[in-house]
Amino acid sequence: MFALLGPLGRTITRRDAARSDETPRSEAADPAVLTRDDVEGIGRELDALRAETVAKLGSEDREYIYNVIKAQRGLEVAGRAAMYAPFLPPVWLAGVGALSLSKILDNMEIGHNVMHGQYDWMRERGLSSREFEWDTVCPADQWRHSHNYMHHTFTNIVGKDRDIGYGILRMDPEQKWNLYHLGNPVWATLLMVLFEWGVMLHDLEIENVVQGKRGWGDVKPLAVGWWHKAGRQVLKDYVVFPALSGPFFVTTLVGNGAANIVRNLWAYSIIFCGHFPTGVASFSEEETADESKGEWYVRQMLGSANISGSPLFHILSGNLSHQIEHHLFPDLPAHRYPELAPRVEDICRRYGLPYNTGGFFRQVGSVWGKIFRFALPNTLVGRPKVPEVVIERSARAA
Repeated sequence: MFALLGPLGRTITRRDAARSDETPRSEAADPAVLTRDDVEGIGRELDALRAETVAKLGSEDREYIYNVIKAQRGLEVAGRAAMYAPFLPPVWLAGVGALSLSKILDNMEIGHNVMHGQYDWMRERGLSSREFEWDTVCPADQWRHSHNYMHHTFTNIVGKDRDIGYGILRMDPEQKWNLYHLGNPVWATLLMVLFEWGVMLHDLEIENVVQGKRGWGDVKPLAVGWWHKAGRQVLKDYVVFPALSGPFFVTTLVGNGAANIVRNLWAYSIIFCGHFPTGVASFSEEETADESKGEWYVRQMLGSANISGSPLFHILSGNLSHQIEHHLFPDLPAHRYPELAPRVEDICRRYGLPYNTGGFFRQVGSVWGKIFRFALPNTLVGRPKVPEVVIERSARAA
């Protein structure tokens, strides 16, 4: 046997042996054993689930995204209008709240999902994944590369998926420790408060710049995009709208800054809860070489986590509270994930795979626990004890 997965979640092991018992998958004890037939069966079931959902797409999905856009625009108008009443603190605070919600909806349920191509089937320019721009400093084209391609292709593969720590945090015991990582909690807090700027700089690969692996020739095209996109965002939120409020320039400036910070805190928390709670697995490049479609699906399920909550909570999270379903089906309209989740969980149950889900505070607490834990070398904190999943390379014996 040889290890397929790192120790953050359930360790997967491949072996060249067929399973001889016929124990029902739902009752199988650890380690969960998957034959090649099992893995291919998981792939077929998930392919069928995707095809079934695609066949349903239509007016319901169109009406949903239009309603979300309408709500987002209404909240923005109401929020910016309330900034003209700083002499009425409750009204001004309500304005900050409305603008915060507007930015959250724009980034999470609209921007993130539209740029995944979830509404390309509508063939409308305003909802085209290639043309959409969102209310944040990161240029959409750079985000599509760092997120849509790099992260969703190489999900949780250490050394390939730069979302593991964003190049500045140590979130996995396989990441080499150095003294810099003692500041893990500080760097994480700064990233949380300034999250939109961290996302903007993601494609920079700051660790490679520091190590001299990337030069100005690599960075210049990115910097041009930052200048144009971030420049427009800064001008809009910190110059134009405050100026339009006349004598209330300062309070409007503060309100806009507060709304951006609230959006940053929320987006960071939701995204980290979907990727780094206890039980989420990491992978090496060697372990995922020559990966089949079924194995890719298994990696997505083991490398993600969900957050339980109300329908409103799911909308405000961009339905990234269903991160498992999102990693499986990134181009399906996210509001469909709640109806897919029970069926994905059933597949996991029948094949003996974990389905990582929990309340927001449980998941976010788990994430911060790992941020503090991995600030220290493995020799001091050890490695988490994990159950095992076994993938057999040969087909099940007849």
